[in-house]
Amino acid sequence: MASGTSDIAIIGGGVVGLSTALGLLRSGRQVTVFDGADMDLRASQGNFGLVWLQGKGADFAPYAEWTRDAVAAWPDFAGGLKDLTGTDVALDQSGGFEFFTDSEEFSDFAAALGRQQAVLGNRFSHEIVSGDDLRRSHPGIGPDVVGASFCPLDGHVNPLRLLQVLRCAVLGAGGRLVTDAHVVDVQASGGGFDLTLRDATRVTAERIVLCAGLGTSALAGKLGFRTRVRPQRGELLITEKLAERLPFLSSTIRQVDEGGVQIGGTKADAGPDDSETLEVMAGLARHAVQVFPALADVRVVRAWGALRVMSPDGYPVYARSRLHPDAHLVTCHSGVTLAPLHATALADWINGSVDAPNLEAFDENRFALSDAA
Repeated sequence: MASGTSDIAIIGGGVVGLSTALGLLRSGRQVTVFDGADMDLRASQGNFGLVWLQGKGADFAPYAEWTRDAVAAWPDFAGGLKDLTGTDVALDQSGGFEFFTDSEEFSDFAAALGRQQAVLGNRFSHEIVSGDDLRRSHPGIGPDVVGASFCPLDGHVNPLRLLQVLRCAVLGAGGRLVTDAHVVDVQASGGGFDLTLRDATRVTAERIVLCAGLGTSALAGKLGFRTRVRPQRGELLITEKLAERLPFLSSTIRQVDEGGVQIGGTKADAGPDDSETLEVMAGLARHAVQVFPALADVRVVRAWGALRVMSPDGYPVYARSRLHPDAHLVTCHSGVTLAPLHATALADWINGSVDAPNLEAFDENRFALSDAA
């Protein structure tokens, strides 16, 4: 069964795909987004919602600079989404902490921030705070915390609301969103591309952008891409809603705008398994209580595992196919943080605009000599 044509087809309806679609729509393109099924492994429905700069690109300057640009663009991006949809994504960019209970890990991270500072200069600022000084400014911090770093540029949003707002924004900008649309095949044909869906629907597009998250690897080779992504499991705890606000935001403990506390930060190479594990959940609870002992009396109401999308070296990939120049691949594990740039500068890059950013450092050619790709 054949069904229509599109100027640009985006495979993947998560935060990355929708942000990219919004930027292309604003540039005047006709865009169709093909979103998978509800039971697919969806990073956008299980992420932590951070808008985070600390530690990003300490040893890869292009990523540090790209992330800094994205973090700076978030206030205008959030405001623009609210203007388009009438919905606030609950951006709070009042600064964030990284807490440490291990002195060696604390020292290593402080050194990494020093390298990041050397790359970004006055576009980045951070503080390294000893445990005792931290407890003087935040009396509720536990005695096991040996120190923390603080970056005033860090923040967070409501990630599920962001996903819904992006869907509304894409539709409001004239985009087409096809749900429960699992693309099983894509082939170059006659100067364009033929997409085949699981239900045998066929669609043609002049250009294609592969933003399929963990579904990327199944289609990448068909378009001449060498990038293969892998899953990395993170597990989360969600507490009951609290009347009082936490006095801090961290990369592992954050209070969402509705009042509940989200606790996470684990990393496990567990393959395509997004189930939660009792041992890890207990470790998350223990970490939260070490950092902020008052959480010991708070009830956990939900827990889940979710899979991050990781490239071979962990950094974003923005690639044009060597075989088919109108095919692009976009993948990263920082889709929330990078969303403002995916909705603006990345569209210029896909369109080949003269003022497009130079994304050569993120091309998949860096994997050419690596078996990891």
